[in-house]
Amino acid sequence: MAIIITDECINCGACEPECPNTAIYEGADDWRYNDGTSLSGDVILPDGKSVNADEAQEPLSDEIYYIVPDKCTECKGFHEEPQCAAVCPVDCCVPDDDHVETEDELLGKQRFMHPED
Repeated sequence: MAIIITDECINCGACEPECPNTAIYEGADDWRYNDGTSLSGDVILPDGKSVNADEAQEPLSDEIYYIVPDKCTECKGFHEEPQCAAVCPVDCCVPDDDHVETEDELLGKQRFMHPED
């Protein structure tokens, strides 16, 4: 499953540079599927959704750092544990029960975004 940042976030920013998928953004910042990935142009995501990877997407939060579930792989394929949770000083990076995925699904998403790895 994806990781979510709870409203206990103190906006320290420790998590953002740790994400290998560039799935973490500061509150109110637009995001793109191509940020930190090999995706570009029109793509079909593993879940079947069609998107343009280069287009700016609306922020998921205006107030605190947030994680884009479509880009979060819980660091599978890169690390043994989610790096955001490992560095968070207030333990607000937790599993997102609304985005449950198997390890195979997470690894597939990682390979989709980073086919060269």
